[in-house]
Amino acid sequence: MPVLANTAEDLLHWLALTLVPGLGARRSSQLLERFRTPQGVFRASVSELEEAGLTGSLARSIAGGCSFDDAAKQHEQLLEHGAQLVSISDKQYPARLREIFDPPLVLFVKGRTELLQTLMFGVVGTRRPTQYGVAVAERMGADLAAAGLTIVSGMARGIDTSAHKGALNMGGNTVAVFGCGVDLLYPAENRKLYDEIAVKGLLVSEFPMGTPAYPQNFPIRNRIISGMSCGVLVVEGAQYSGSSITAKLAMDQGREVFAIPGNIVSKMSWGPNLLIKQGAKLVQDWNDVVSELPPDDRQRLSRGARTANAEQGALELDGPSGPLQQAILEHLQADSVTQIDDLLANLENYSSSETIAALFELEFRGLVKQLPGRNFVKVW
Repeated sequence: MPVLANTAEDLLHWLALTLVPGLGARRSSQLLERFRTPQGVFRASVSELEEAGLTGSLARSIAGGCSFDDAAKQHEQLLEHGAQLVSISDKQYPARLREIFDPPLVLFVKGRTELLQTLMFGVVGTRRPTQYGVAVAERMGADLAAAGLTIVSGMARGIDTSAHKGALNMGGNTVAVFGCGVDLLYPAENRKLYDEIAVKGLLVSEFPMGTPAYPQNFPIRNRIISGMSCGVLVVEGAQYSGSSITAKLAMDQGREVFAIPGNIVSKMSWGPNLLIKQGAKLVQDWNDVVSELPPDDRQRLSRGARTANAEQGALELDGPSGPLQQAILEHLQADSVTQIDDLLANLENYSSSETIAALFELEFRGLVKQLPGRNFVKVW
């Protein structure tokens, strides 16, 4: 299939082919192998379509152009929401995704479409992370983005959200792959993140505009996260979680799989710990990922990445000022919360007003994070 820039007429035919009821991506791909382009599929006669393996009713449906009205409505919705359509024949379509067994024929995208041509890396995990998982996902998202990788995840609550936020906080690139239309917000609490990624990053889906977030859509979208990426990092997840499915898909697609080791008594560590036993690369910092990438990808990063400090990371370069701030950071943990009353009791040599003032200065500088209930954690 030739790779080129699609015209408006091309895109309408791609939409119409995608929206034919009962056709599906695999049979669409088989038709394209035979008829070369969507226009060629719709120009084919009923008998030619039946010879290609379609049932009579499906062949008549295509030959009659039944899906063009829906395609026109989808096109209007794309314009209304500032989204675009990228077909598999378009030069903007991610090269790695085009190579997988069942690539989506079209991608509905909103935001910076140029990110489809960047070097992408998936970070996935549970929707119910521990504080350790949240801290690790944010840190890895930030450090890998600083190293020049575009962070890809699913914008689900939990690890996905933390990875996206880490990349954005570093000023890096991130792509969110949806299990619904890119015009819909899911989950609802991620409104701010959705709006930020739509401007600074990219929203992607293979599902048409207006498609609800059906549960069965999410395993389907996971192959896009791994398919676009040069590797996938699993932070936390149960043994049979969605992140484990994504890791399996990544292996099937020939991608490198990485995992963050976790507490052996935590169910959220079962998935990544098992992956490590099965051969996934154990990750302690961002360099463990970059050093395992193919040589061409490492060269690509070395040409365009920002400078990152492997031992300290960008957040820690601007360290605490004064003994009180140092003492606060020594008492706080990255993997468990500390209630403010407990912190004040441990720092009895300082007044409560001094400690609170120092604590909030550390929070302002990004070294400490406040959680609900006046609980605090150190940013890892």
